[in-house]
Amino acid sequence: MKMELPKKYNVKEIEAKWKTYWADNNVYVSTFKAEDNKPVFSVDTPPPTVSGAMHMGHAFSYAQGDFIIRYHRMKGETIFYPFGTDDNGLPTEHLVEKKKKVLSRKMSRPDFVKLCYETIKEIKPAFVQPWKDLAISADFEHSYSSIDKEPTRVSQLSFLDLYKKGFVYKKETPTTWCVKCQTAIAQADFENIEKKSSFNDIAFKDPEGNDLIISTTRPELLSACVALFANPKDERYKNLEGKTAKVPLFNYEVPILFDESVALDKGTGLMMCCTFGDKEDVEKWYKYKLDLRTAITKWGTLTDIAGKYKDMKIKEAREAIINDLKESGDLKKQIEITHNANTHDRCGTEIEFVNSSQWFINVMDHKEELLKAADEIEWHPEHMKVRYLNWVENLNWDWCISRQRHFGVPFPVWYEKDTGNIVVAEPEDLPIDPSTETPKSYSGNPENLIPETDVLDTWATSSVTPQIALGWGKTPDEEFKKALPMTIRLQSHDIIRTWAFYTITKGLYNNGVVPWKNIMISGFVLDSKGKKMSKSKGNTVDPVGLIDKFGADAVRYGASSVKLGDDIPFHEKYLETGKKTTMKIFNASKFVHMHLEDYEPQDFDYEKLDVVDRWLISYLHKTIEEATNYLDYYDFSKARAVVEKFFWNGLCDNYLEIVKDVVYKPDVYGEENRKIKQMVLHYVLKNMLKLFAPFLPYVTEEVYSWKFLNETSYGEDATQLNSIHNSAWPTFNEDYLDVEADNAGALAVKIIGAVRAIKSKEQVSQKHEVARLGIPCNEEEKVLLEKVIEDVKRAMSIKEVEFILGESEEAMSDDVELTYELAPVEEKK
Repeated sequence: MKMELPKKYNVKEIEAKWKTYWADNNVYVSTFKAEDNKPVFSVDTPPPTVSGAMHMGHAFSYAQGDFIIRYHRMKGETIFYPFGTDDNGLPTEHLVEKKKKVLSRKMSRPDFVKLCYETIKEIKPAFVQPWKDLAISADFEHSYSSIDKEPTRVSQLSFLDLYKKGFVYKKETPTTWCVKCQTAIAQADFENIEKKSSFNDIAFKDPEGNDLIISTTRPELLSACVALFANPKDERYKNLEGKTAKVPLFNYEVPILFDESVALDKGTGLMMCCTFGDKEDVEKWYKYKLDLRTAITKWGTLTDIAGKYKDMKIKEAREAIINDLKESGDLKKQIEITHNANTHDRCGTEIEFVNSSQWFINVMDHKEELLKAADEIEWHPEHMKVRYLNWVENLNWDWCISRQRHFGVPFPVWYEKDTGNIVVAEPEDLPIDPSTETPKSYSGNPENLIPETDVLDTWATSSVTPQIALGWGKTPDEEFKKALPMTIRLQSHDIIRTWAFYTITKGLYNNGVVPWKNIMISGFVLDSKGKKMSKSKGNTVDPVGLIDKFGADAVRYGASSVKLGDDIPFHEKYLETGKKTTMKIFNASKFVHMHLEDYEPQDFDYEKLDVVDRWLISYLHKTIEEATNYLDYYDFSKARAVVEKFFWNGLCDNYLEIVKDVVYKPDVYGEENRKIKQMVLHYVLKNMLKLFAPFLPYVTEEVYSWKFLNETSYGEDATQLNSIHNSAWPTFNEDYLDVEADNAGALAVKIIGAVRAIKSKEQVSQKHEVARLGIPCNEEEKVLLEKVIEDVKRAMSIKEVEFILGESEEAMSDDVELTYELAPVEEKK
């Protein structure tokens, strides 16, 4: 029965059709068990934050990972790729506050948590939809949210395991703090930015009343000063050993101490140590057991010790103190500068150090182990490994995992009222909320327990995404150990310091292994001026709008236009080219299908092929070999490029032109010749669609369904399959490589191209007859051309050909100069 094909490629209709089909037929749903012999390709999914929306970085990064995943699915591996979302972080709290017009600190924790759950349930379907629209082949039927019961259980289990192993501790210590978000933050949450400020030379007094000048950008910390430091090699200050200095405005004395870390050439060589302005202050406070003078509250206001500046905001106090220093004559010089400042990456607020009690994971004592872990992972691209190593080497503090928020995974921890002892839950109690529950294993009076009110840092949960996906603690040990390490982690390069580092840390500490065998790292999508896209800069591009405008295949094509790990300035031209390629695949396939309607699939008989057929088949198998090798090494951009070159140069521009008369006119060229060409077209189209399938899933599925969906020809589809995307990846066959056909075909393509150029120059139709064509060539080329010349003549409407043998043995150049005579142009009536 003749199949009614679409008249044109309606992107929206076709993409909607196949998106529904994939979901209804569970094309991407997969599970595995320990006893299965089929290889598993397990994916540690990057859980996007549900409080945001898909941006171009998401679209390109996820698509690039999907190219590799789809390739491995077609290689016959079981894909394990559950889709996760990250829902328990500060951004979710901020979203709920904004969307519901509430303030978390003015609500009870249970009420706010309930509101967060309700809001996530409302927004998650719309949030996830763009990933489905982009044809990301994750298993959305087995998705998870980082705040769900199972991820909460695994996150709490991870904490308990680390606590019992001694990796976790609680300590009152100077902690990096965000005064806006009202929580402790980790070093990985810093963003370093350039900021305008002033460098202030301020006069302290030595015991004789002489000026001691220090230079600082933070005069608001004067009331927290606990010492002055100089380098012991600094001759200017040797006479001050054992003496004190008086703090201006506040008139109390601090010791003058000496430490080799003080830079001789920075400022005046004297530095003010406050509690706390930066990590140097913290280090010296610990080292010299200095006083603790807390000048800044967790709200970002000044404390009682600041005297008349009490309750002022930091910037307000800075201005007031500078003005008073000017008035007292203690401000000796002020220079406007631009300097680097650490801010909270979530809100852009400058980091403060606040003395508080927090939970930490010990990483500083295990840096060598964490560095060696990088060698157990294949990094794609390789140079990204250096970023991880640099991060670990430059760590300054242990990982602070406690956050002072409402919405997050609770610590499974209580404190005894009378002793202060820490009580933790047992694994079988999990998940548990200490604010409403007590541990079943506790033998004392539950009313004696005070629940921990802090929650785990969202990274403390995101760092166990492999364990969440694999059901750690519930999955049988044999099955879990077989599945970990997972095959691959997908992510962008900006979160190597967070997500990659934290997941490696948890994998080693919790399970004794690195969490994955491979890590695939994508770059940024930049604006047209090379700047990173950012909502605050107003330079973002909405991928949802682009999918609507160009189609998902076109957006995926754009993602395949850049080398893995490289940043790419975004231009719509990539998508325009992608749309053009999609349309060409549709139209060329439609042309081929027209000539396959009466073709009954049969075993591919290579012996029946002529030279030009063997040229195309050889070209196809070289393409299969190259594309396979590139994808094995995650080089998707080169893989797509070689497939596309074959499609345009091999199939469309040349072979289809060469054979169209044969398939159109069996009465002229014979039915047997037509069947051979049908066999070649069937074989080539089917394999070519498979080569394109990881990149352009919608158009390839559409075209594949016309003829190939239920076929089991050529032996590569042993069972009835429901999609091109779980059919077999093309197999390279070395026997189909033919050097003679390659060379003959290359010459044929060269002549065809030259004749096309002649007709364009003469402004005649490409169908216009060439009465005579003279081809300059050497003897070897003449022998090859004679094997394909009839194909060339037929393709380009050439009546007679003359080979012009020259004295030189030089090979025919790409810009070969042909002699020609065109048939007369008929006058229009």
